[in-house]
Amino acid sequence: MSAVLALGTYRIAAEHLAAAAERAAAAPDPWIDTAPNYTDGAAHRLLAPVLAAHPVLPVATKTGYLTPTAARDAAAAGLPLAPGTRHSLHPALIRRQIEHARTELGRDRIDAVFVHNPEHLPPDQLHAALHQAFAVLEEHADAGHLTAYGVATWNGFTDNRFTVADLDRIAHAAAGTPDHHLRHLQLPVSLVEDTALAQALLGRGPITHAADRGWHVHASAPLHGGVLADLDGGRELAELLRPGATIAEAALAATASCPGVERVLISTARTQHWNQALAALAHPPLPPTVLRKVLRELATP
Repeated sequence: MSAVLALGTYRIAAEHLAAAAERAAAAPDPWIDTAPNYTDGAAHRLLAPVLAAHPVLPVATKTGYLTPTAARDAAAAGLPLAPGTRHSLHPALIRRQIEHARTELGRDRIDAVFVHNPEHLPPDQLHAALHQAFAVLEEHADAGHLTAYGVATWNGFTDNRFTVADLDRIAHAAAGTPDHHLRHLQLPVSLVEDTALAQALLGRGPITHAADRGWHVHASAPLHGGVLADLDGGRELAELLRPGATIAEAALAATASCPGVERVLISTARTQHWNQALAALAHPPLPPTVLRKVLRELATP
């Protein structure tokens, strides 16, 4: 079965966010992904009316990145930020972000909270910081403030900062039981960022290891910020993947066909693009043999 479409809100302008969320609410298996720093810190408040109108619409947010104001407040309070960033996994800041998210989103219980790009932390601090973060998230899960939590990473796996087994082990230690609430993983999966896709086609790598544990895998940046639409040779690759499809539709189909991927996040304010993406994912998954052939073509100089 192919993965389903979900709305990512990172690249959507404030004036279009509510309409995009309304479209997402009508999807066959809706899901909205956001973060407290998106839309200049306004994403939660802008999404709240849509969430109020759709009480069962699932929503995920994140913890880690701070708005400029929150970063200044954290620095003034002596709370540490990752060097050169507005990023922190300090327990006090995680608690604050979760409470703000519940208030701003208008939800007593958030469906998922992702630890956002933990690889920003220095390597010698990373696993200890994740343990502290997971412990806070377990507390909030036990209190009914969130259903589950996850890790959203860009290069944590490709830079060998952690493995799925590491994350599972840390969550086990933080919860004091193997029955922890770490249930989600988000990472880039595309024909550009294709490492995880190639590994999954061989039954290896983070997507396979997460899916084997029953975690929900969310593929981010399936069009790599729009780069794939202008890819050299993209027309030929699209014909290999799905004859007659546009480059974007074929690229989305490739990501959605990755074994173990459950949701494909796209960030678009345009009704046409959203509907095209829905249609692209309505087809049966592409055969692994076709995906492997396309990855070999892309790897050929």
